Amino acid sequence: MKYMLMMHVAGGGSYQIASWPAPDIAAHIRFMRDFAGKLAAAGELLGAEGLGGPDEAKLVRAGAAGEPITDGVFPESKEFLAGFWLVDVDTPERAYAIAAEASAAPGLGGAPLNLAIEVRQVMSGPPADWTPDT
Repeated sequence: MKYMLMMHVAGGGSYQIASWPAPDIAAHIRFMRDFAGKLAAAGELLGAEGLGGPDEAKLVRAGAAGEPITDGVFPESKEFLAGFWLVDVDTPERAYAIAAEASAAPGLGGAPLNLAIEVRQVMSGPPADWTPDT
């Protein structure tokens, strides 16, 4: 089963990590790289990326003629999606365990961040019993 693990962080501007001392930033990045490497070696990682901050985000809708209509940026957001992992695991419990490990990524002074990680199953298609006429 595929799961998307989404890392949410506090909003109110750009990434908090930008104000950390260099050794703390390095420890955090090293953790994330090692974590992704471990998941890849286990055959569980399908993809992982960090995302730009809300100070760069745009919300896009199609206009009447299909043209893009944008809104944003959103630096005042309460929280924002900072990154994600896409994993393929046997059980939801394994996805939760991976999320808990990611949540404990080191922050300032090496203390665990205890980030909120949202876990959602990826639906690969409609239900097996679904037909276009239903």
